[in-house]
Amino acid sequence: MSFDRDSSSGARRGYHHGNLREALIKAALDLIAQKGPSGFSFAEAARAAGVSPAAPYRHYRDREALMADVAARGFAAFEARLTAAWNGGKPDVRTAFNRLGRAYLDFARREPAQYSAMFESGLAFVAFPELHTAGDRAFDVLKNACAALVATMPEGKRPPVMMMALHIWALSHGIASLFARGDGARRPIPMPPEDLLDAAVLLYLDGLGVGKG
Repeated sequence: MSFDRDSSSGARRGYHHGNLREALIKAALDLIAQKGPSGFSFAEAARAAGVSPAAPYRHYRDREALMADVAARGFAAFEARLTAAWNGGKPDVRTAFNRLGRAYLDFARREPAQYSAMFESGLAFVAFPELHTAGDRAFDVLKNACAALVATMPEGKRPPVMMMALHIWALSHGIASLFARGDGARRPIPMPPEDLLDAAVLLYLDGLGVGKG
């Protein structure tokens, strides 16, 4: 077991090997909830975790690396949530697709700090390949669901899957970011965000002719 002394309080806290990373992740999420993804320093994250300013460098080269880890973990949890909602397209692809959209909004509502870290940190994917991979894996759940919907359409009338996935992602993300957040940035709206997303997706899919044979 190793110990670090918080120089600001003199408090002595013990961590088993590997627990320091988890303490920093939790501290970062707490600070994101309070100040936003860009509102705190690396030293503040260390202080919130109860360790010395030098301790985080055991795991992260700088604040951006810590944020990239927070965001990558968020995308992994997001992927799991979307995968469970899609459930292989059962009992039918339209029903499962609606569940997928609602899961998107539910994640933004339940995990606002992670959601902010994922989409509002301004991190360059090229600098953090693991974050890029995690983000792509989450997006692939949506893309594969779009492919399943497109496959129900007559050949010759099928839109590009990637185009459709990007459109649906933009719809979902816009509604989630504006109206389904679990923090103070949520805008008021005179209807459930889920109903707004369902209606928008319905109009979009009907415009493409999905389900019309």
